[in-house]
Amino acid sequence: MLLDDERAYRAVAARDARFDGCFILAVRTTRIYCRPSCPAVTPKRRNAEFYPTAAAAQSAGYRACRRCLPDAVPGSPEWNLRADLAARAVRLISDGVVEREGVPGLAARLGYSERHLTRVLTAELGAGPLALARAHRAHSARLLIETTDLSFADIAFAAGFASVRQFNDTIRAVFAATPSAMRAGRVPTGNAGRITLRLPYRPPFDAEGLLAYFRSTAIAGVEHVTEDAYARSLRLPHGTATVLLEPVDGHVACTLRLSDLRDLGSAVNRVRRLLDLDADPVAVDDFLAGDPVLRPRVLSRPGIRVPGSVDGAETLLRALGHTAPGEPLEHPDGPVTHLYPRPAAIDSPVARALADGTLRVDVGRDADELHAELSAFPGIGPDVASYVVMRVLGAPDIPLTSEDPAWRPWRSYAAMHLRRTA
Repeated sequence: MLLDDERAYRAVAARDARFDGCFILAVRTTRIYCRPSCPAVTPKRRNAEFYPTAAAAQSAGYRACRRCLPDAVPGSPEWNLRADLAARAVRLISDGVVEREGVPGLAARLGYSERHLTRVLTAELGAGPLALARAHRAHSARLLIETTDLSFADIAFAAGFASVRQFNDTIRAVFAATPSAMRAGRVPTGNAGRITLRLPYRPPFDAEGLLAYFRSTAIAGVEHVTEDAYARSLRLPHGTATVLLEPVDGHVACTLRLSDLRDLGSAVNRVRRLLDLDADPVAVDDFLAGDPVLRPRVLSRPGIRVPGSVDGAETLLRALGHTAPGEPLEHPDGPVTHLYPRPAAIDSPVARALADGTLRVDVGRDADELHAELSAFPGIGPDVASYVVMRVLGAPDIPLTSEDPAWRPWRSYAAMHLRRTA
């Protein structure tokens, strides 16, 4: 959602929450950056400037507002709309790739040189990959500081900082407060193993539709769906986890149990993609309701979401009906007792290609390239390829059958409306 400065300022003056996460307001006089809907007094126009990301504002010397918490908002729907290098990089950075593999690893996954990647991200987002990763680490650290009673040394390690000193320096620079001051007055809701968070979204939100979808495809032991909640196991970069998701008014209550706290950021971002929480449902509904075929469906199901994915390989194998006995969780969590099997445990050409890296399905892939690669692989075909690209990449405009081209750029959402009423 690209805005010119004048339109952005009007959104700030109206405290329009629809734009939270789409851009950052920075106030020159206070040196603080905020979300557009911050309840503080609207700055004069000459004192306001706008950045595409929190990382860009931080790089310009601004610190985060402690009142509106500009990092605790839905992400920009622009990253789903865009399929360019910057959007692919943002998705991988949010998944913690820089912390695990460094900038060289990020560049290699994207197929570009470090220099070119840094140049593109700086031009598009106002910050390079290191600054974007730093903002991601600061967000993860704030969540742990304010929601757990972990020691600050443990939090520094879990959030991906190289040292406690780097952690302290970053927290002071980003939030203008010490970790102790940020924790003061907060009531922890988690511990070293279990963390409860509030995941915001832009209303309306068709939670019932998502739960119905997950219920229709659930694998016993790996997932458990009730009338008002969804739970499943997660295989993450450093370990495993279970997550319980309970949609309530204004947010989704997310309870995570992690075997390794370094996976917090990855788990949160994967769950957000699974529930399509960064979508702009008003824009989608307004557009699709203009079509007489879809209008009654949109009016009866406002805020429909496209179910995402927590693991690209799993999504592809399940789409093909491939499975095997799951891997038992070391610490079962209620009815969630197993992990979906690794590709190496499944006897099929697709699983073998996933296991040896010949076939790679992750959020850093280009949509067209991934679709072509999957379609050409024996036994997959274009329909399954479209379904996987839609779910794994959160692509909003994938025609799953013969959807009307007039529904562009929201054919994925149109397909979900048709599926709900099929």
